[in-house]
Amino acid sequence: MAGVTLNRPGALNALSIEMILRLRTLFGEFSADPEVFAVLVRGAGDKAFCAGGDIRALYKSFKHGSPLRDDFFEAEYPLDYMLYSYPKPYAALLDGITLGGGLGLSQGSTLRIVGERTRMAMPEVAIGFFPDVGGSYFLSRLPGRLGCYLALTGMHINAADALYTGLADVYLPPATIASISDDLSQLRWSNEHFADLQRFMQARATAPRSPPTLPALRECIDTHFSKASVAAIVSSLEAECRSAYAPWANETAKLMRSRSPTLMSVTLRQLQRGASMSLADCFRMELGMAAYAFEQGDFLEGVRAVLIDKDNNPRWRPSRIEDVSEPMIEEFFRERWAAGAHPLATLETGVPRRVSKRPAT
Repeated sequence: MAGVTLNRPGALNALSIEMILRLRTLFGEFSADPEVFAVLVRGAGDKAFCAGGDIRALYKSFKHGSPLRDDFFEAEYPLDYMLYSYPKPYAALLDGITLGGGLGLSQGSTLRIVGERTRMAMPEVAIGFFPDVGGSYFLSRLPGRLGCYLALTGMHINAADALYTGLADVYLPPATIASISDDLSQLRWSNEHFADLQRFMQARATAPRSPPTLPALRECIDTHFSKASVAAIVSSLEAECRSAYAPWANETAKLMRSRSPTLMSVTLRQLQRGASMSLADCFRMELGMAAYAFEQGDFLEGVRAVLIDKDNNPRWRPSRIEDVSEPMIEEFFRERWAAGAHPLATLETGVPRRVSKRPAT
């Protein structure tokens, strides 16, 4: 059993490009090593599995004209894609904060393990971005409108809700998580490595201590988030008058009005498209979207307001949901590369484009 630890606890194990490149190397080595039967990935410290990509580094590098932005996404997306068809069992231990890129690393795994400390979200719309790292694929395939709800609000969910939505597979109690590496080292593997890992985890799985909250809201979520536009969703939420749902609906609408109007609209279109696209095509679509997000400006403004200046007062363009136009949305999906020149054109063959190893700035 090979173990990998994301070791940036002070940054909640946020992914740098050096970490991404190292992960690609390690997973390649493990797949070729006959002595490695399975891989377990976890986060260092007691707070997080992975809080996503190193957004600060991307922001600063773009401001200074560095190519890190392109290098980062062109390295991260092939890594995430590879894990969906990884030839050996791969378990992700999501016991702690798991955001954005952390879900990208975990959603293709054999087993997505959650614990008592799990807090999971795709919070990108809060900083003027969209749920990438394959979110077009895995969020659009969640039951009902749960993926749309999580993508457009950026709400955090606990372990029980992660299991309910299908974003996780098993819950392990704290004592089991504490000893999991030692216990796995004692496992006697058969010739059925995937089955061995499944049996090992299922034998130790229990029900989460805290119950899920989403089942009680499911009917309401499916009703409101089935609307065809963000403006229609918010209007529907604001019109909710049933006493069991009105407080939640009003708070949800208020939250959405604080998010980037453009990127929420883009995110809804992204999920609508992604629902009928292959995984590889979803990643190719997201790479073009990511490139334009820096040009459009809400992403840089969101990072400034939330992470750099911390005034929490982003000035979105436009500021109102009702003012987002169809051309503003569709510009994110315009093809940006000539035929065959897309950086992820060879994604299915596993032949990555050369990625610069320039240090993050």
